[in-house]
Amino acid sequence: MYPASDVLRILAAESIELARSGHPGMPLGMADIATVLYHSFMRHNPNNPHWVNRDRFILSNGHGSMLQYAVLHLTGYDLSIDDLKSFRRLGSKTPGHPEYPEVPGVEATTGPLGQGLANAVGIALAQKHLGERFNRPGLPILDYFTYVFSGDGCLMEGISHEASSLAGQWSLGHLIMIWDDNGISIDGKTASWFSEDVCQRYLSYGWHVIDNVDGHDPIAIHQAVTQARLNLKQPTLIQCQTTIGFGSPNLAGCPSVHGKPLGASEMNQLRNQLNWTHEPFSIPSSIYDQWDAKAAGKIHNDAWLDLWSSYQSQYPEAAKQLELIWQGRLPDAYNNCVDHHRMSWLTQDRAMATRQASNQVIDALAQSIPQLIGGSADLTESNLTKVPYQIPFHETTPQGTYLHYGVREFAMFAIANGLSVSHMIPYVGTFLVFMDYGRNAMRMAAMMRLRVIFILTHDSIGLGEDGPSHQPVEHLAIARLTPNLNVWRPADLAETAAAWHHSLLRVDGPSAIVLSRQSVPPISHQESDGVAMTYGAYAVYGYQDSSVDCLILATGTEVSLAISVAQRLSQSNYTCRVVSVPCLEIFMQQPVHDRTELLSAAPCQVVIEAASQALWERCLNRIDLFFGIDDYGLSAPGPDVYEHFGLTEMNISTKIFDFLTEIETCV
Repeated sequence: MYPASDVLRILAAESIELARSGHPGMPLGMADIATVLYHSFMRHNPNNPHWVNRDRFILSNGHGSMLQYAVLHLTGYDLSIDDLKSFRRLGSKTPGHPEYPEVPGVEATTGPLGQGLANAVGIALAQKHLGERFNRPGLPILDYFTYVFSGDGCLMEGISHEASSLAGQWSLGHLIMIWDDNGISIDGKTASWFSEDVCQRYLSYGWHVIDNVDGHDPIAIHQAVTQARLNLKQPTLIQCQTTIGFGSPNLAGCPSVHGKPLGASEMNQLRNQLNWTHEPFSIPSSIYDQWDAKAAGKIHNDAWLDLWSSYQSQYPEAAKQLELIWQGRLPDAYNNCVDHHRMSWLTQDRAMATRQASNQVIDALAQSIPQLIGGSADLTESNLTKVPYQIPFHETTPQGTYLHYGVREFAMFAIANGLSVSHMIPYVGTFLVFMDYGRNAMRMAAMMRLRVIFILTHDSIGLGEDGPSHQPVEHLAIARLTPNLNVWRPADLAETAAAWHHSLLRVDGPSAIVLSRQSVPPISHQESDGVAMTYGAYAVYGYQDSSVDCLILATGTEVSLAISVAQRLSQSNYTCRVVSVPCLEIFMQQPVHDRTELLSAAPCQVVIEAASQALWERCLNRIDLFFGIDDYGLSAPGPDVYEHFGLTEMNISTKIFDFLTEIETCV
């Protein structure tokens, strides 16, 4: 047994025992691999966890978090022994699964199996892309490796197939995955449900595969990682055969060691097995010295700073652009583009689908944003996410800023998260209804507060003939229920530009921009609307009236419908205010006074949205009439489906008229 790894086993087991909760099997089983990796290969600086050219480590099998916390503590990160004692406690820096950015040294929140692998693909993709654009002969500013630990569960998940296929297609030679092949999961031995030839599978993806490595033999592990690092043309899978719970005399190799503490008796036997005589959480200074990476990290970091200084001298403009990317800022050129196009966006007078409006905004802005990288899940021509000057990313064109993900929504969303933690601004496109395929990664983006932009088109029954399987109904509500996700549903070009602008400026979370397939008429705007719409809601009709008979809230394609309804009601001497709500989340963050003033109480309060009703009660004290969808859609031309569900000017205005007439009769 590799002596330096024993302290990892002890610290992980002790912390889990103290917490009375956790997963000791994986830390015990992968301790030798982690020891070799961090002692011999990882370039990192505990005193500067955000050094841009550090090697990245992703724990895709995040339930084994105590292994990572023990490594981070021993190597010198800001994670104390008391933090380890607080494992899984409220407010601790050692939560049950690794969390980004709360835990120093953790590169991504992991736990949902397989997503860490996809995040790692995104991180390695960013290195290849930015390295191709900015590295110069003799000045490899960005040449870091991305290492990812994955378990059997990660490789069972469908996302591992999607992400690994893309990693091979993209020839991500700086990506090294170490598979903890222990043949055990919660339900028992995996042979009955996970028996495919994984190594052949990865060979078919175009990976370099190193198989049958003894995961408890440090020399074999060292040789495998060395071999992997020499192949920069392919990602590498290292199959490490391990025993779950290795070192535990009675539980090693047993499913029960996966997810519960060893227990006092087995803990004592583990200590005896490892000849560990120290008190709990007492680590000898000699072991700390053996693990401490601060001095070596400073050497790595300082050597890179010397390289960076030469780079700045020889390539000052490229250096400035890189610094801007690393700082997460947008250049002055971006603001100049926005200023140049602002009035044309507001005054556009041609009917168009909002997906077309989005394409116009991308065309206007993308060249001014050096860290922007787009893509779609095989729906580029439908999502309209690519513009002519974008070069597709490929093995031979790694400088390309557009990614063809194929039909892989889940991997696309999770890879975008990896790009985002690597200083890129990714936007990814699919149909709104297919958000379900990738939603867990969307949730993780919101949890990690990442700047990811989800372009979700074909947003309602308006897409028509493709029918209910492709017509989203509940999806807007589901997205709006996701904490820290801003959901934009713009009504025209001006609102679409506002959605893009706000999403690009936002640095504390993702945004979803929900767009139509069908054309919508332009809305007549005041110049002040350009600012007003960024508050999430604003009046587009009847704003001059201090009190009205009917207040109508609408989003997206239904805003122009609401205006037509208001105009028809005005012929009956009823006054209306129509409020467009492009982003409900942002509107609900505005001061109560401002919200109340805009939504001044009216005898009749109406919401029009071609979706389910959920969540509108957040901003209205009551909803008298809701015009939307409470069932699945139909296969027919879009206007016919709208008529079937009563989303027409005549039907809505008639029902509002009847409601107001009834009120007057009662009075």
